[in-house]
This record gives sequence, C-alpha cells and structure tokens, in this order.
Amino acid sequence: MTTDEKYMQLALDMAASARGNTNPNPLVGAVIVKDGVIVGTGLHRKAGEPHAEVHAFRMAGEHAKGATLYVTLEPCSHFGKTPPCANLVKESEVSRVVVAMQDPNPAVAGKGIQLLRDAGIEVEVGVLEEQSRRLNERFIHNMLTKRPFVISKYAMTLDGKIAAHTGHSKWVTGAEAREDVHHIRHEVDAILVGVGTVIADNPSLTTRLNNRQGKNPIRIIMDSYLRTPAHANVLNVEEAQTIIVCSEEVKQEQISIFEAKGVTVLPVRRDSEGLHINDMLEKLYALGITDILVEGGSAINASFLQSAAIDKYVIYVAPKVLGGRLSLTPIAGYNAATMDEAWDVEFDSFKKLGQDLRIIAYPKKGEGK
Repeated sequence: MTTDEKYMQLALDMAASARGNTNPNPLVGAVIVKDGVIVGTGLHRKAGEPHAEVHAFRMAGEHAKGATLYVTLEPCSHFGKTPPCANLVKESEVSRVVVAMQDPNPAVAGKGIQLLRDAGIEVEVGVLEEQSRRLNERFIHNMLTKRPFVISKYAMTLDGKIAAHTGHSKWVTGAEAREDVHHIRHEVDAILVGVGTVIADNPSLTTRLNNRQGKNPIRIIMDSYLRTPAHANVLNVEEAQTIIVCSEEVKQEQISIFEAKGVTVLPVRRDSEGLHINDMLEKLYALGITDILVEGGSAINASFLQSAAIDKYVIYVAPKVLGGRLSLTPIAGYNAATMDEAWDVEFDSFKKLGQDLRIIAYPKKGEGK
C-alpha cells in the first residue's frame, strides 16, 4: 500500500463509521498530513452538520498550510445546507489534495476539483476509487437514478429454502446472522415487507442491537387493498414511522382509517403483476427515502426482481438442508424455461457469521435494464 493509499484508507474507515447517519448525504472522511504527521482528521457525522473537511481543518489550524489533504469524495463546490468545501480547501493553502472519486452529484461533478486546480493546488483523483464507490453506492445510485437503493435480504438453507411448507421459518439462521441484519436495519432509511408477512408474523420491524441503541428504519408495507390488521405492531408509530403502499383503487374512506393512526398511506399504480414497483420507488424517493432493505417473502422478492429493481443482494446461508418439493424458496414469480433466462449476479464478498455464511452480490451491469 502506497503512502497515499494508507492515508486514504484511514479517511475511508472514518467515513464508514457514520453509516446510517448521513442520509441523504454521502459518507465522507478527510485526513490532513504535513511532513508525514497527521495534523487533522474529520468525517461527515450527520446530514445538516459540517462536512468532513471542516472538522479536519478545524483540527489542523495553521498546520494545514503546505499540507496534503486526503478526502474520500470531491469537495463540494455548491451551496447546500453548508457552504462549499472547495472554497475552504482553497483558502486553507494546502499544497496538494488527493481525492478518491469525483462527486456524482451533477451540481458538483468535477467543479470542485477544477476550482482547486485553477487556484494552483495540485489535485490527484482516483486513489482507492473503487473502495470509495462501494462505500457510497447508495449516494451514487441516488444521484444517477433519483430512486432509492434497494437491498434484497433473505436467509435460506443450503438447499435454497426460506421456510417449511407450513410457512414455519424461525429460525433459519443463528443469532450472529440475525444480529448482522439489525446492523443493516440501523444503516438504512427504510425496511419493506408485504402484508402477508405482517398478517402471518406481526413483526415490529425495529432495530435491536446488543451493544447500543439502534436507529429504527421507516417501515414500508406493500398492501394493495389495506388488509393490515388493526392490531398490527407496525401501526405503532411511536416506535417508528410507517408507510403503507396501496393501490390507487382503494377508497379514501379506507385510507383515512389508517391515516387517523398516524400512518402514511401511499397509493400507487397497479398492473397485472400487482403494485407497480417502479412507481412506488419514485414516490418513496420523493418522500426522502434513499435506501430500502427488502425483507419480503418470495412474492415480494419476485416483484422486485421482475422490475429490475434490486441493486444489492445480502443472502444468509444456513448449514441446514430442509428438502421438500413444497418448501418455500426465496423468489417466486415467473418460471424460467432454461438457464439462459437466469438473472446473472456478481459475487462481491463472503463472510462466516457463527455457523452461517453471508454472501453479498450485485446484479451484473445492464441485467434486466
């Protein structure tokens, strides 16, 4: 690892520590180095608060002059909730700036880098760029598509079953894997299930971490005709906000019953396959939701797959073999006739969690688009 990579990795690690707190903003870390000594560090801790560069320069003070700034994302050049960081960097009199990646935000997109170069500051771009892109996959997706980043999560046995033919599924995986899911819940804006899951399991869909207080995501229930029971735990909006997505065909009188409980009801188009996934995602993004963890059953998973709406897979595989022709599988829906019709993915990482295996994968670029 080169010297530049070493300091950039530190900045990336700092940025990652704020996962779940910066949405809709990106995760950003900054490190200022002078004569081989770190004189300032910072990260963007929360949306609306100072950016990483601001914290780093406050720590560095006068030592920033002639130093090198390492930052995981191009310094912003536009006024948002905070002033542009590119101006701050220019005024700091650093001699060199190392940037992991250009900002995908069209309002920035290279303008901050050019502003620094025009000021006579040496700027290098692309150090640990792939790691920075992976760190901010949600933000990049938001900027390019104006839709939430969708994570499909499910747990299955070694032979690809999520439940017995009776529907019994507690528990497919062990405690360590289930704890990992709650860490993901803490990081995302929203968690989504179908009304079938609500009726069968009456889940709370909250975050429960062993060592700290977790952030509860917004709960999204796909419920075409508002069948969510009056006693459902997800209707307790004191724990977390709940959005029920229903068909535009539902009458206002039915909607008003749920709205009176403090629930947001979001009508969307319906087609022959059910609620229109892409219409729903566009409307949820308009409500400020930037990423969604889909924990639905096989029908919900199929709807997202057929709509080419899955951006990431997080799959837990348990060392169990359930068997059975009627045992439930993770994704239902369309029956492919040949292997040529399969949706191709790329494996990204594998990790052992207790006795279980976690697989992270991504759809191949262009798949289903």
